[in-house]
Amino acid sequence: MKTEFDNLRNNDNHSYETDSNGEKQVIKIYCGDTLIAKKIKHKKSIRYLGIKEYQDFLMPD
Repeated sequence: MKTEFDNLRNNDNHSYETDSNGEKQVIKIYCGDTLIAKKIKHKKSIRYLGIKEYQDFLMPD
C-alpha cells in the first residue's frame, strides 16, 4: 500500500495534512472533505489505512 498511498498523496486532486506528536506521525489524505487514506508512523511501526473504495481515487497509469 506504500506506493498506492504515495500515488494518492501526490495526486493534485487530493489534499493532505500531517500531524506530528513526539514519536507519532499521522498523514491524512482527503478528496474534498472525505478522508480516503491515512498513514500512522509510531516509532518503527508504519500502518497504512484506507477506505474500502480507495482504489477508485488512484491516479490512472
